[in-house]
Amino acid sequence: MKTFIPTPSSSTLELGFFTIHYYALCILLGIVVAIWITKKRYQALGGDPNDVSDLAIYAIPSGIIGGRIYHVLTSPQKYFGEGGSPVAVLKIWEGGLGIWGAIALGALVAFIYFKKKSVSLTFANFLDSVAPALLLAQAIGRFGNWFNGELFGRPTEVLWALEIPPEKRPTGFENFMTFHPTFLYEAIWCSIVAVFIMRSKFFRKISGTGAVFIFYAASYSFGRLFIEAIRIDDANEILGLRLNIWVSAAIFIGASTLFLRKLAKIPKK
Repeated sequence: MKTFIPTPSSSTLELGFFTIHYYALCILLGIVVAIWITKKRYQALGGDPNDVSDLAIYAIPSGIIGGRIYHVLTSPQKYFGEGGSPVAVLKIWEGGLGIWGAIALGALVAFIYFKKKSVSLTFANFLDSVAPALLLAQAIGRFGNWFNGELFGRPTEVLWALEIPPEKRPTGFENFMTFHPTFLYEAIWCSIVAVFIMRSKFFRKISGTGAVFIFYAASYSFGRLFIEAIRIDDANEILGLRLNIWVSAAIFIGASTLFLRKLAKIPKK
């Protein structure tokens, strides 16, 4: 008999009057890991790790807000369409954070912080320090989608398929029991790229130029292209393709071009 990855029976932990959402815990754990890794990498470049701690106070809330705004703007029907609930926009624990919105607003706040505050290193140094940390935070955060039983892919019966309970199956897929665990695919991809960046002598050599962060954007987008192609959750489309496929393709092409140009300008040692 085949065994599959089960969807957790509960997405919350009840502690008396308090309800803890596992999605929120995954996001929180990802943030803690990201700050720790960023501080170590920033310090290795000669920076004061307190710069990262101080920035986190502003960048983390900004990233969460930016991620939520991106999600709502790209999936408005869920909140403002027929049967939607505008109040649900505030229910972040139910899932729905768009990574590009989080990166965009978080990076903007970080850029302003480095311009306005007295810090030990440059903004480019910070970007290269945070790149693999973001990947690992994304990997950890994706397990929140597992607890919520959401964002899975097409039906499949491979050994690592994700078993989805009937009430969480999309319209038209009620008779299928197991699906591609896209949360796991993304977590694995992010982890592989993060380890590659942190272990590579090449990336250690170019760290501090901003090129490492650009590589992060290109590599994550590349993997996201394939993951988005097998997802079946509701999404806005352009010319028959999911909006996030277009966004990932645009970022991959732009970041790859910028990465090659950046490498060409780095002095050869």
